[in-house]
Amino acid sequence: MIKHIVMWKFKDSANGKTKLENALGMKAKLENLVGKIDILRSLEVGINDLYTDASYDMVLTTTFDNEADMKAYAAHPLHVEVSTFCKSIRLARVTVDYHL
Repeated sequence: MIKHIVMWKFKDSANGKTKLENALGMKAKLENLVGKIDILRSLEVGINDLYTDASYDMVLTTTFDNEADMKAYAAHPLHVEVSTFCKSIRLARVTVDYHL
């Protein structure tokens, strides 16, 4: 199995909404993928509560059976739609992928 972790820093405002409004919208969009992309084994989204200089605003943790499924998820039209929204609100993105 593959664990895929992504963290984002968001703009203070984008698309006419605050950082928190966009983070909540992003969280809802990601959670809406559950049950719609069958290769997605698990998905958890968290919005940061305790801010420091090193903090990111949101984290996504997903699991897949293998790397091919993770790549298929990245190309899935529903994921691409969420990713496009994310690109409009983010400042930075970091990822970690590892085998379980």
